[in-house]
Amino acid sequence: MLAALVSTWLFLSSERQVVLAGHDSVLSPTLSGKAIIHTGPVLPDVRLDVGGPVGVDVTLGKTELRSMDELFERYAVLGSAPDGQRAVVVEQVESMLVAAVLRGGAISLTVVAGVVLLWWLPGTSRRVDLRRRMAGATRTRRGLATAGVGVVTVSLLAVAVWQPWGESVAPAADKEAGPVSGDWTPLADFLGPEIPVPDELAAVEVRGDAYANQTRRLVASAVDTYNSSRTFYEKVVAKVPDVALREPAEDETVVALVSDRHDNVGMDAVMRAIADEGGATGILDAGDDTSTGSDWETFSLDSLTDASDGLDKWAVTGNHDHGPTVGDYLSDKGWTMLEGEVVDGPGGSTLLGAPDPRTSGLGNWIDEKGVSLEEAGAKLADIACASKEEGQPVATLLVHDPALGRETLRRGCATLVVGGHRHVHHGPTEVTGEDGETGWTYTNGTTGGAAYAFAMGKIRRTAEVTLITYADGQPVGLQSVELETNGALTAHEYAPLERPAESE
Repeated sequence: MLAALVSTWLFLSSERQVVLAGHDSVLSPTLSGKAIIHTGPVLPDVRLDVGGPVGVDVTLGKTELRSMDELFERYAVLGSAPDGQRAVVVEQVESMLVAAVLRGGAISLTVVAGVVLLWWLPGTSRRVDLRRRMAGATRTRRGLATAGVGVVTVSLLAVAVWQPWGESVAPAADKEAGPVSGDWTPLADFLGPEIPVPDELAAVEVRGDAYANQTRRLVASAVDTYNSSRTFYEKVVAKVPDVALREPAEDETVVALVSDRHDNVGMDAVMRAIADEGGATGILDAGDDTSTGSDWETFSLDSLTDASDGLDKWAVTGNHDHGPTVGDYLSDKGWTMLEGEVVDGPGGSTLLGAPDPRTSGLGNWIDEKGVSLEEAGAKLADIACASKEEGQPVATLLVHDPALGRETLRRGCATLVVGGHRHVHHGPTEVTGEDGETGWTYTNGTTGGAAYAFAMGKIRRTAEVTLITYADGQPVGLQSVELETNGALTAHEYAPLERPAESE
């Protein structure tokens, strides 16, 4: 009983700092059965039911943006594809619950053990004497001192287990601002009858002291973006079973290749639907999942990770994934980040890859700075050829820009080079190496449908996901699936990768 009470108190007083919806945020569990998002003094707060007794309070902090319109578009797109952000919240709440139960149990055990110890130490005769003295309302200094030492010891042990100084707290600015006052208003009433609200948003409520017309316009625009994004991608996912995807043989392994998502979380559901329909068991990510590689863009990585649940996952970072955030975050989420070492790949194959040198150096596998694309390609070729000489030829070279694999193919030290970067489809193109070895290079179009370095909402150019088939430890074919800006989904013919000896 003590453990349950203490654990509940610790759980409900917990806080975690996380990045949510692109904001540095503070998350606290509640028993309200509601998810409440405190947006700050300018925008309205948001509340909705979560369908259970445990709710959550989220206080949004700082973020990076170029305009309020861009911020509301981000909210709308994330709202239409919320699984990645929901998974983050659930993971954090579960983590706080486990921590509270462990601390509550330890504190309760310490208190009970202290009481038992204080009862046992004096011995039977001394306890009888103490009861007699207490009954007579007399207490000795020694007795008081013993009790005091016991209480202090138990308290110190409890505090040591609890460690309240380790709790995260909300930023001072957010604490000072305080919650927005006012009554909760259904979103439909807030926007007015002239703006239709989708049925699934009927239970959403907003709250604020005053609403300017500009704020109403932004919220209305966000609702429209939410509806169009959700509808567009739901329709595309529904079309996937109708496209002509090749069915892999029992001895074949299929993986999905994505590149240049540039924060477009809407396409992640489409990618997973294509992967499932094509029998894929893994995913190769050729980088540029973000536009700047900043902490606020981890929502894109959360979405991709959630959409790839249950798949084997390999990735490299692209030239827009600046800094260590993207690589470290994906690694923590269970991705195998390729940094210049040959690893086990799909279907018993071998896989080599490296970060794009134009943003993150060459990872941990080289200390040189300012390495050119040609120099980086030469170093990758050295690694691939050395692996081949050791009896472990590289089946697939995964890079952000396939240009990094030119030297490797020229030397005949890899079967297939795949990447993206150019936002347009190209290949597979056969390349004959200097030793007569045949290889292929393939450029995947932008999976996010990105025209530039940032893509959210509807796609701005043709989006692409490619299925790569492996057999006997080698890539044996590719099939491209393209999505046009008008929603048309096309599966192109399967392109076999046949070596000269196999085609005779």
